[in-house]
Parts: sequence; C-alpha cells; structure tokens
Amino acid sequence: MSVLERTVRIGAGTGLRVDAMLSSALIAEVVNPSSEIWLVSPWITDIQVLDNSHGAYDSFFGDVPPLDWRLSEALIQIASRGTRVHVVTRPDPHNAHFLRRLESSTERDFVRIVLNPDVHEKTLCGDEWILTGSMNYTVRGMAVNDESVTYKVGGPEASQARLDLRQRWGAGA
Repeated sequence: MSVLERTVRIGAGTGLRVDAMLSSALIAEVVNPSSEIWLVSPWITDIQVLDNSHGAYDSFFGDVPPLDWRLSEALIQIASRGTRVHVVTRPDPHNAHFLRRLESSTERDFVRIVLNPDVHEKTLCGDEWILTGSMNYTVRGMAVNDESVTYKVGGPEASQARLDLRQRWGAGA
C-alpha cells in the first residue's frame, strides 16, 4: 500500500477545517472496519463529523438517513461492525455527555472507556490510518483554535501508535 499523508493547519485564522479528513476516515471504517480503533483526547464533545443536510450521504446511511452524524454515532456504528473501540479521555464533566452516549449504546460491549487525568495526546487511529496532532475532538478544536493535524494512510505509524496505546492503557477484555 502506498503512503498518503496530509498535514492541515486549521483554525479560524486559516479558514481550513479537518471535517473532510475525519469524515472520510470514519466512513472508511464503517465500510472496511479495523480490528480496533483508538480515540485519545483530553476533551471530547459529541461533534458533528458529517453533514448530510443536503442528502449527499443518503445511500450510505440507507432507509432513514440522518441530517448529521455525531462522533458518538460514528463510533457506535463502527463498533456494530465488530471493531473494538477504545476511548481514552480525562474524567472531566466536559466529556460526560459524549461518554454517556457511548455507555448507553447497545454496542457498549465493543466500546472501552479509559479515564486518565493526565492524558494530553490527541490521536484517532485504525488499522491502516492515523489522525494525530494538537486538536482536541471538540467544536473549538475542529473549527476555532489554531491546530495542526496530520492524517496518514499506510506506513507503520498507525500500527506503532496502536502498540504504544495498548502498552499505556491496555487493550481491555
């Protein structure tokens, strides 16, 4: 597989956003699931990861397509394909709504949540791809703050990240 890499410096000042990369990665996970994915971020909001208000993704979603797709919904959909979803975040009230959505899912057996007050890394990765940088998975992180995010498909980085994440926070049962 060839290696594809893109670094984007996002924020209100640049006018650039990470939405398309994030949406592409999550849609690809539903179509061709990884064995596991990791979401590591100190602060996580149930952000919109796909805008379907114009019906562009109706065929992807099927009979009752949503107007938008939230991060929790994407991760639950991915877990429903048998992927182990690991979420590492801080035990902070900011994250509570997002975590409740995951915990109340029918796919909660495939979702593992690790709360760590010292986590500062920001990474989302699957078997063959990694999205990493300074961005928290929040509205401010994705659209307001000046951030740098690298999306890489292929190469050893995703595999190495998963090994490192398992060593730090365990793979769970």
